[in-house]
Amino acid sequence: MNQQLAEIIGTAARAARDKMGLTQAEVAERIQLTPLVYSRLERGKMLPSVPSLVRLCAALHLSPEEALGFSPKKARAGKKGGGGPDDETLQRLLYISRRLEADQLTALLGVATAMLRR
Repeated sequence: MNQQLAEIIGTAARAARDKMGLTQAEVAERIQLTPLVYSRLERGKMLPSVPSLVRLCAALHLSPEEALGFSPKKARAGKKGGGGPDDETLQRLLYISRRLEADQLTALLGVATAMLRR
Protein backbone atom coordinates (compact mmCIF):
# COMPACT_ATOMS: atom_id res chain seq x y z
CA MET A 1 0.00 0.00 0.00
CA ASN A 2 2.73 2.51 0.92
CA GLN A 3 4.70 1.73 -2.24
CA GLN A 4 1.62 2.16 -4.41
CA LEU A 5 0.76 5.48 -2.72
CA ALA A 6 4.35 6.69 -3.10
CA GLU A 7 4.19 5.92 -6.83
CA ILE A 8 0.84 7.73 -7.20
CA ILE A 9 2.18 10.84 -5.46
CA GLY A 10 5.42 10.70 -7.43
CA THR A 11 3.62 10.37 -10.76
CA ALA A 12 1.29 13.27 -9.95
CA ALA A 13 4.21 15.43 -8.83
CA ARG A 14 6.22 14.74 -11.97
CA ALA A 15 3.27 15.42 -14.28
CA ALA A 16 2.52 18.72 -12.52
CA ARG A 17 6.20 19.71 -12.48
CA ASP A 18 6.58 18.96 -16.19
CA LYS A 19 3.42 20.91 -16.98
CA MET A 20 4.78 23.92 -15.09
CA GLY A 21 8.17 23.63 -16.80
CA LEU A 22 10.09 23.37 -13.53
CA THR A 23 13.18 21.33 -12.73
CA GLN A 24 13.34 18.91 -9.82
CA ALA A 25 15.80 21.26 -8.11
CA GLU A 26 13.38 24.20 -8.41
CA VAL A 27 10.53 22.22 -6.87
CA ALA A 28 12.81 20.85 -4.16
CA GLU A 29 13.80 24.39 -3.18
CA ARG A 30 10.17 25.55 -3.13
CA ILE A 31 9.11 22.73 -0.82
CA GLN A 32 12.21 22.83 1.37
CA LEU A 33 13.65 19.42 0.43
CA THR A 34 17.04 18.54 -0.97
CA PRO A 35 17.02 17.73 -4.70
CA LEU A 36 18.06 14.14 -3.90
CA VAL A 37 15.12 13.63 -1.54
CA TYR A 38 12.70 15.24 -4.00
CA SER A 39 14.00 12.97 -6.77
CA ARG A 40 13.29 9.92 -4.60
CA LEU A 41 9.80 11.23 -3.86
CA GLU A 42 9.04 11.81 -7.54
CA ARG A 43 10.28 8.33 -8.46
CA GLY A 44 7.93 6.80 -5.90
CA LYS A 45 10.75 5.61 -3.66
CA MET A 46 9.50 7.43 -0.56
CA LEU A 47 6.40 9.01 0.92
CA PRO A 48 6.46 12.69 1.86
CA SER A 49 5.60 13.83 5.36
CA VAL A 50 2.26 15.60 5.70
CA PRO A 51 3.89 19.07 5.85
CA SER A 52 5.99 18.22 2.77
CA LEU A 53 2.87 17.00 0.94
CA VAL A 54 1.09 20.27 1.74
CA ARG A 55 4.06 22.29 0.43
CA LEU A 56 4.25 20.03 -2.65
CA CYS A 57 0.58 20.57 -3.46
CA ALA A 58 0.92 24.34 -3.06
CA ALA A 59 4.08 24.58 -5.16
CA LEU A 60 2.72 22.42 -7.99
CA HIS A 61 -0.85 23.72 -7.88
CA LEU A 62 -2.20 20.26 -7.07
CA SER A 63 -5.14 19.53 -4.85
CA PRO A 64 -4.41 16.95 -2.16
CA GLU A 65 -6.98 14.71 -3.86
CA GLU A 66 -5.08 14.88 -7.15
CA ALA A 67 -1.75 14.22 -5.45
CA LEU A 68 -3.20 11.16 -3.71
CA GLY A 69 -4.89 9.88 -6.87
CA PHE A 70 -8.49 10.39 -5.72
CA SER A 71 -9.79 13.01 -8.13
CA PRO A 72 -8.27 13.52 -11.56
CA LYS A 73 -8.32 17.15 -12.66
CA LYS A 74 -9.88 16.18 -15.99
CA ALA A 75 -12.95 14.72 -14.30
CA ARG A 76 -13.52 17.85 -12.23
CA ALA A 77 -12.83 20.22 -15.12
CA GLY A 78 -15.73 18.79 -17.09
CA LYS A 79 -18.16 19.84 -14.37
CA LYS A 80 -17.27 23.52 -14.55
CA GLY A 81 -18.19 24.24 -18.13
CA GLY A 82 -18.21 27.80 -19.39
CA GLY A 83 -14.90 27.63 -21.26
CA GLY A 84 -13.16 29.96 -18.79
CA PRO A 85 -9.66 29.60 -17.40
CA ASP A 86 -8.91 26.50 -15.37
CA ASP A 87 -7.91 26.53 -11.71
CA GLU A 88 -4.23 26.06 -12.56
CA THR A 89 -4.17 29.15 -14.78
CA LEU A 90 -5.86 31.25 -12.11
CA GLN A 91 -3.54 29.94 -9.40
CA ARG A 92 -0.50 30.75 -11.52
CA LEU A 93 -1.78 34.27 -12.16
CA LEU A 94 -2.37 34.71 -8.43
CA TYR A 95 1.12 33.39 -7.64
CA ILE A 96 2.71 35.81 -10.10
CA SER A 97 0.61 38.78 -8.99
CA ARG A 98 1.62 38.29 -5.35
CA ARG A 99 5.24 38.84 -6.35
CA LEU A 100 4.55 42.20 -8.05
CA GLU A 101 5.21 45.63 -6.59
CA ALA A 102 2.13 47.78 -5.88
CA ASP A 103 2.51 49.87 -9.06
CA GLN A 104 2.99 46.74 -11.18
CA LEU A 105 -0.12 45.19 -9.67
CA THR A 106 -2.10 48.34 -10.44
CA ALA A 107 -0.89 48.20 -14.05
CA LEU A 108 -1.85 44.51 -14.32
CA LEU A 109 -5.30 45.29 -12.97
CA GLY A 110 -5.67 48.06 -15.55
CA VAL A 111 -4.70 45.72 -18.39
CA ALA A 112 -7.11 43.03 -17.18
CA THR A 113 -9.93 45.55 -16.86
CA ALA A 114 -9.26 46.89 -20.36
CA MET A 115 -9.30 43.34 -21.75
CA LEU A 116 -12.76 42.78 -20.25
CA ARG A 117 -14.11 45.88 -21.98
CA ARG A 118 -13.21 44.57 -25.44
